[in-house]
Amino acid sequence: MDIDFDEITYLKNPDSLVLKADYIQFLMTLTGPTVIDITGSDQGKCRVFTTLLHGNEPSGLIAMHRWLTANEQLPVPTTNVRFIICSVEAANISPLFSRRYLDGGKDINRCFSGDKIADCGFCQRALLIEQAIKEVNPEFLVDLHNCAGSGPAFAVTPMITPEVLSITSYFCQTLILSGLQLGALMERRFDCPMITVKCGGSNDEQSHHVAYQGLKQLTLNKQAKNFQQNRAVDIIYRPLRLELKPHTCLTYGDHDEGVTGVCIKSNIEQLNFGISRKDQMLGWLDDKGLDNFVLIDEHGNDVIRDHFSCRKNILTCAVDLRIFMATNNESIALNDCLFYVVKV
Repeated sequence: MDIDFDEITYLKNPDSLVLKADYIQFLMTLTGPTVIDITGSDQGKCRVFTTLLHGNEPSGLIAMHRWLTANEQLPVPTTNVRFIICSVEAANISPLFSRRYLDGGKDINRCFSGDKIADCGFCQRALLIEQAIKEVNPEFLVDLHNCAGSGPAFAVTPMITPEVLSITSYFCQTLILSGLQLGALMERRFDCPMITVKCGGSNDEQSHHVAYQGLKQLTLNKQAKNFQQNRAVDIIYRPLRLELKPHTCLTYGDHDEGVTGVCIKSNIEQLNFGISRKDQMLGWLDDKGLDNFVLIDEHGNDVIRDHFSCRKNILTCAVDLRIFMATNNESIALNDCLFYVVKV
């Protein structure tokens, strides 16, 4: 697929002819990253929502399209609103919403790093998206995603402020403070409160509802700062990513089949956001044991043995852990991570 990395389409107050009858028809009319601007009561201010940084995470697009097509039934938004739809080509590959990014391409949410832009088309696209955010000087930025596997909604932020807590509360009750440097959009500086919302599983109708309700309330809220929290928010501090070492084989199963590499229990998603107690069984390992993994802390140290243990080739928790974004999607696990983890 030929991609014009300099292309970004701007639409202003699109009507029903442009938006089509449903979000799938609308998506299929798009040829690349698309910015949609909606005029609000206070045209001197703007609130920004991004979605489809990953082509297999549709809840943000579904919520945006629902909001746009219901707009005549809703009050005028308090401020201007800018929606940015990012990885359109990946989302459009059949079957729709099946690809995180294009085959042979890059994960654009790993491309928001200035030192990579010169020789990378996807990084050039990341720069266009970054510029589309900065040019409206937003009151806040919300980046809508889905979880890699099934699980409850949560939010992630690089900095906790009262405004961040308030914005989070309109989507979910869990906020993760992350200092990880992966090249994600949320690592850039926009001089405003910003969160990434993982709305839940991509095939879960509740995830689309979470995205829509939060979006609707935040576009109509009279205050961008100092507005009342919608619910109490729990904070999780600085999770770590459990990753496989390069060229490690990965399978999923319900019992030990003696395969090379790592075999993770097929029901691993059931552990998302619960407490996994010490000695909880997670899977099976070959004779390399824990050397199949890396778990790097904020100081650059591999702390795999502080969190996990291997006894008679069985992978277990070494301490009580909270696991989230666990997935049985082999592609995501291999190319991103198996899951995130924090000590309880």
